[in-house]
Amino acid sequence: MKKLKLLLLLLVAVFLYGCASGAQFKNMVYTETSGFEYDTALKNNVDVPYVTGGEKTNPLWTSEISSEAFQEAIKLSLSSKGLLSESARYQLKVTLLEVEQPLFGLDIKVTTHVNYVLTDTVTNKVILNDLVVAPYTATVGDAFVAIKRLRLANEGAGRSNIEAFLIRLSALKINAKDISLAK
Repeated sequence: MKKLKLLLLLLVAVFLYGCASGAQFKNMVYTETSGFEYDTALKNNVDVPYVTGGEKTNPLWTSEISSEAFQEAIKLSLSSKGLLSESARYQLKVTLLEVEQPLFGLDIKVTTHVNYVLTDTVTNKVILNDLVVAPYTATVGDAFVAIKRLRLANEGAGRSNIEAFLIRLSALKINAKDISLAK
C-alpha cells in the first residue's frame, strides 16, 4: 500500500510539473552580428565534425545539453557568421567538459565548461585550444516551473558559451607563416 501511494504521488508530481526536456539547439544559437570580424582564412572554411561530452535528457530527471543539440547550435552560429563549410580546411572539435547545474532553486544558474580545438587539416597544427566557461541564470520571471527554468538556463549557458568562443575566434589572426592571437 505504501508503494502504491508513493507511485501515485510521483505520477501526480510528474503530471503537475511536467517532464524534463533537453536543451533545444535553436535556443542556443548565437546570431548577433555586431562587433565581429573574422580572419579571411576562416570564411566558409570551418567544419564541426562532431561534439562530445553532452548528455541526453532523462525525462524523469533533469534537463541536459546533448552533444547533437550543441553541435547543431555551433554549426548554425558559425553559419550565421559566414564561417561554416562541410569541406573546410579548419576543423573544430568541441568537448562539453562539464555543465554545472543546481539541484533546485528559485534562480537557476548553469555554467558550461567547453573545450574548443581548431586544427588546420593541411598542416595538422592546432591553432586554437581554448577552454570557455560561461554562466547563465534563469529566474522565476523566465519560467515558474523549475524544470523549464533549468532548460532555459542550460540553453542560455550554451548560447553564452558559443558567444564567448566566437569572440575569441574573432581575435584569431591567421597567415601563411604565422598563427597568432591578436592582443
